[in-house]
Amino acid sequence: MGIRNERLRWQLATGLLKALHLENLAKRYSRKTVLAGFNLINGGLSIALVSFVALVTQEAFIFPSLGATAFILFYIPMAQPASPKNTLCGHLIGALMGLLSLYLFGLQEQSSAFMTGVDMPRVGAAALSLGLTGCLMVLFNVAHPPAGATALIVSLGLMPDPAQLPVLMAGVALLLAHAFAMNRLAGIPYPLWSTEAGSPAPSTSSVAQ
Repeated sequence: MGIRNERLRWQLATGLLKALHLENLAKRYSRKTVLAGFNLINGGLSIALVSFVALVTQEAFIFPSLGATAFILFYIPMAQPASPKNTLCGHLIGALMGLLSLYLFGLQEQSSAFMTGVDMPRVGAAALSLGLTGCLMVLFNVAHPPAGATALIVSLGLMPDPAQLPVLMAGVALLLAHAFAMNRLAGIPYPLWSTEAGSPAPSTSSVAQ
């Protein structure tokens, strides 16, 4: 699995360079340097795109856990946690469990923990939101680690308004759209919805040896 992921990452980077007619860079620099540069550019561009939409609309399209999602989408794009299904469902579960925890502990009208500090109700909300998120992601087979951060973002009071949920999910969808375009441009068969467990790796005949 580690070798397969490494080949996929290399195919992703070199495929995109080829599409942009910059394939000589893959010959000039080491594999690690090319992969690092690829993640630098695509990670930055994806977050810049979502942040720009947030700037124009003045809505909370951008939130911290999207950074971890962006890394997964461009570093291990064919892994199940990087699929649109896992990414969308994971963040949705995290946000919903965060909101549920706020209401259960009576914190929906309170300022965020970063403004007022952490008290016992906030401890309970944070713990419950993360526990429920992990539990449900396992039960529904939609593991996406950054969703745990989304649960904490909501339960700690940074996004406590249920009206922010559609905006939050739209931010995730924007990030996925960028990842889909970049991965497909590079020749990686990034899925429209779900990556099947045990699916064969794409051909690596074009991968530099």
